[in-house]
Amino acid sequence: MRKAIYPGSFDPVTTGHIDVIQRATRLYDQIVIGVAKTPPKKPFFSLEERVDFLVSSFVNQDKVLVETLEGLAVEFAKKHQAEIIVRGLRAVSDFEHEFQMAQLNRKLDPDIETVFIIASPNSAYLSSSIVKEIAQYKGSVKGLVPPKVEEGLKKKFGFSYS
Repeated sequence: MRKAIYPGSFDPVTTGHIDVIQRATRLYDQIVIGVAKTPPKKPFFSLEERVDFLVSSFVNQDKVLVETLEGLAVEFAKKHQAEIIVRGLRAVSDFEHEFQMAQLNRKLDPDIETVFIIASPNSAYLSSSIVKEIAQYKGSVKGLVPPKVEEGLKKKFGFSYS
């Protein structure tokens, strides 16, 4: 069985993340999503909320497993006997950081490869940060995030829109 991991903070998960995961399931037998317990920035949503958003987005997809990730991605990959780390690239601006991380992960464990999946044109502009900003100003995020995330954003910001 060929397994891959897809680590990230997913704060919150967007339709861009969902697209990358769904496309990765065509390449690998199982994708283990690692939701970072302690992301670099203080998360907007709790770890439990972020995990729940992802689990609810992949209810009937046996190829996708969602777990919490604490520590290094390569250690998470080894724990799951995965040889691949999947990363999404939206724009050239993502490449430098992702390239650096891929090289560092390769240094830590040369048996684990990083595979980049280029964002679909309809989600290349999308980021968790921009989604939160839109919601903060009561703009509609419909279609930018899964429905459960949309409801979570409405609840956090205390509003509803049509």
